[in-house]
Amino acid sequence: MKPLANEVTLGPVLFNWTPERWRDFYFRIADEAPVGTVYLGEVICSKRAPLFEPQLESVVTRLSAAGKTVVFSTLTEVMSTLDRKLVASVGAAELIEVNDASAFASVRGRPHHIGPFVNVYNERTLAVLARNGACNVCLPVEMPAAAIRVLCAEAKKIGVTAEIQVFGRLPLALSARCYHARAHGRTKDSCQFVCDQDPDGMTLRTLEDKPFLTVNGIQTLSHDYLNLTGELPALQTMGVSRFRLSPHSCDMVAVAEIFCAALDRLIDAEEANARLEALQIGAPFSNGFFHGKPGYRWERPLIQ
Repeated sequence: MKPLANEVTLGPVLFNWTPERWRDFYFRIADEAPVGTVYLGEVICSKRAPLFEPQLESVVTRLSAAGKTVVFSTLTEVMSTLDRKLVASVGAAELIEVNDASAFASVRGRPHHIGPFVNVYNERTLAVLARNGACNVCLPVEMPAAAIRVLCAEAKKIGVTAEIQVFGRLPLALSARCYHARAHGRTKDSCQFVCDQDPDGMTLRTLEDKPFLTVNGIQTLSHDYLNLTGELPALQTMGVSRFRLSPHSCDMVAVAEIFCAALDRLIDAEEANARLEALQIGAPFSNGFFHGKPGYRWERPLIQ
């Protein structure tokens, strides 16, 4: 499907929500959220995937009936037989998003998306992925504006659409060890799904008791929430056509409406930020990476 101009997309849920909450979240997205593409699937821990399997068919049916394009996302880290089996099963879907090189064999020669967990840092990498069938690339969250501009120009030249995460905690690192299990005195194999206690991740604090990072199973994320409402005009000028929201427990329908209004110039960045602040997310906003600064920083937009 050809992407819409200025399309708002919804990334996969990174956290371990209850199956009913997960299902109801996507039902509401289908019925109310102005997003064109929804990425679906377990990308952090293969042990979680069976929990949502009974709800998957009804969620896909509801999203498709609402006119959303469903893209199935693969795991971000593959270390075990269980992980490989999950990647293989997702690879059989019609349209998938690759988040780890282990999935390339499943998609070679057919259209697919590249997720933000794949390190696309230069034009040659982008060209190789395009030759393999990639039709859309979500660039890594740490990319500064100058690099985004160069890669968007290359993407346009070779017929690939560019996507950027514009909202949500920033995915920073993955580990072989499950931080959630360790924090609760458990092993990775006997975690008892303790990560379900933290619907937006577990806050990691410094020795001075200041919030620093966020833990989600094997994943480390930022404590702050990426917010690129002020950078949307610059991203549009660069050639970005898809703007990704990462799901959290806040009102994601309202978040999608805010970004759609900002992209369509119905509201300015100041009003968009005020509306996001009103959602009381409980963490500061950041845009540092875009400006070539530390990621947690909040900088004035490049283009006013």
